[in-house]
Amino acid sequence: MKRLTEFDDLADPTFSDAVIAWQRAHGRHTLPWQNTRDAYRVWLSEIMLQQTQVAAVLGYYARFLERFPTVQDLAAAPVEDVMTYWSGLGYYTRARNLHACAQRVVNEYGGVFPSDPALLADLPGIGRSTAAAITAFSNGTRAAILDGNVKRVFARVFGVEQYPGEKRVEEALWRRADALLPEEGIESYTQGLMDLGATLCTRSKPDCGRCPLQARCVAYATGRTAELPVRKPKKTSPEKRADLLVVVHEGEVLLEQRPGSGIWGGLLSLPEVEGHVALGDMAPSMLAPAEASMAGALGRFGELEEVQALLPLVHVFTHYKLHIFPHKVTPVARPATPPGFVWWKLADVDQAALPAPVKKLLLELGRPSLF
Repeated sequence: MKRLTEFDDLADPTFSDAVIAWQRAHGRHTLPWQNTRDAYRVWLSEIMLQQTQVAAVLGYYARFLERFPTVQDLAAAPVEDVMTYWSGLGYYTRARNLHACAQRVVNEYGGVFPSDPALLADLPGIGRSTAAAITAFSNGTRAAILDGNVKRVFARVFGVEQYPGEKRVEEALWRRADALLPEEGIESYTQGLMDLGATLCTRSKPDCGRCPLQARCVAYATGRTAELPVRKPKKTSPEKRADLLVVVHEGEVLLEQRPGSGIWGGLLSLPEVEGHVALGDMAPSMLAPAEASMAGALGRFGELEEVQALLPLVHVFTHYKLHIFPHKVTPVARPATPPGFVWWKLADVDQAALPAPVKKLLLELGRPSLF
């Protein structure tokens, strides 16, 4: 008698057959990180694609590879260089983890990425799903992925009625993902799931008419593609305020090296008066820094010719909204450079490893008509 496994009730070879056939005929085949077994290139693409669209990654991927063509080059580079080439791509913890991971691969594995997903998942910034994708594409390893796109496909096809990010629901989705793995064609299957979620089974306006899983899709059959997957329960996003000092002198701006961890960790940025201050129930414009705090922050730069309030801007993080109030500070003479600070030419500010809103602000201020 056949011995049943815990996945037998979820297994369905026709599911993977449909995905593989569709991917080979209609999926994506010409992305720059495809058609290679180079684990370094596959790993780099998978990290860049975490929470980022393909179109945004393409240019960064090419420039990154030109500067760091091998994992050894990346591991040996200063982390500041890595942050510079990542600047603007967002989620900067990925860049710090990328550098740390490269160093571990070089130091612990002789520069060769391990083919065991469990070993890969133990490295900085990778995780279970990304490890499975890397090993599937670089080694043909049979392992399940479960990124955001795949969760959406599964939630719709199988009619998952709960929020996929809930731990119990996610564990059930992992069991299904393992059960549906094909015996052959893991590369096409893995890429197919990614392609379905990215090109057909999109968050809004899914193209159900071209989907190879339409006939088995619970969401399509019941008219609930707009309702599934169930959205994360809403909670109020906190709001904070930051007052940034744009200290300029003779075409240069004073930048501060931020700590390696935390918001904008490892990047250069503008000096702040009081950090990111929670607003509570107050309007952003009402929670200006205390006069003593502002005076103390400005006092570091000697005699001032002018302090000018610039137009505020808003930047949204995943866990709070930041209201940025920049102040252009023009000292009479160039002040001494405090420890951890550097003067940077405004004309070259596009080359600095800056947070996106700070770079945008400085690029606008650097226009000759404004200085």
